[in-house]
Amino acid sequence: MKLQTKITFSKQQHKTISYDSKVVLLGSCFSENIGEKFLYSKIQSEINPFGILFQPLAIENLISRAINKDYYSKADLHFNNEKWCCLDAHSKLNDIEPDVVIDSLNSALDSTLTNLKSATHIIITLGTAWVYRHTSTDSVVANCHKIPQKRFLKELLSVDDISESLQATISLVRIINPKVNFIFTVSPVRHLKDGFVENTQSKSHLLAAVHQVVEPRAQISYFPSYEIVMDELRDYRFYNEDMIHPNHLAINYIWEKFKTVWFSEVTIKTLEEVISIQKRLLHKPFNIKSNAHQKFLANLQSDINDLSNKLPHISF
Repeated sequence: MKLQTKITFSKQQHKTISYDSKVVLLGSCFSENIGEKFLYSKIQSEINPFGILFQPLAIENLISRAINKDYYSKADLHFNNEKWCCLDAHSKLNDIEPDVVIDSLNSALDSTLTNLKSATHIIITLGTAWVYRHTSTDSVVANCHKIPQKRFLKELLSVDDISESLQATISLVRIINPKVNFIFTVSPVRHLKDGFVENTQSKSHLLAAVHQVVEPRAQISYFPSYEIVMDELRDYRFYNEDMIHPNHLAINYIWEKFKTVWFSEVTIKTLEEVISIQKRLLHKPFNIKSNAHQKFLANLQSDINDLSNKLPHISF
């Protein structure tokens, strides 16, 4: 008896992700969920230097400004709700002092450029095709920062708009890093504030556009996180209480699928060693002075030392 419709996966044969890899994750909040798995597993990774970016033009803008060293000034900021903000970045970079925001933005550009140059894999998760255009500057923004909606126009990016943006992003990065691998995915998080029909329309544009640029022979791949949730996890027990965001169980499920595709057996074995250490580091003993606990600590430190000798960039 089959109780699920299963997606067929093919293991990546070349350019897999290993503990020598350097991964950059950009995009929606789903990028952060998977990015946390990379960080916990001690795989070298950088996640959303500008904070969550939901749509492709915002990601292209970050990469373009980083590569061109197009730094920010106070003229690029807006004062709203007693804080300074930038419409190109998430609210996590906001501050009451404009100089702090400018420093944060420009430091993020510098770190992005450094990470793009050394990245082996760039994972981009697209969340929505709906964008907001700031009327006074005629520019599409990454975040409205709760500025009154009358100052923006809402637009739906066409399939061609999205694919052209993705191609521009790929071309920009490959100027400084020709051999980097791109992995695109579409977030399974539904943007129901746009409306049910509008969300479906948005996701369909993203999916169609991504598949216009995917070319495995050119190291541009697609991972079906959207399809996993829609087809394999069609049950509300895989969602948070808001019935919109996938819960930890769903994220773990997707992570397991991702590992089977993108990690070699050697990498998975090392990852299991890392996870074992991470879990033991959280151990709370009944008696910290007991012989059993001292032996436990000695064995733990021995395993940490062994792993650090093999992979010096890993630290706990």
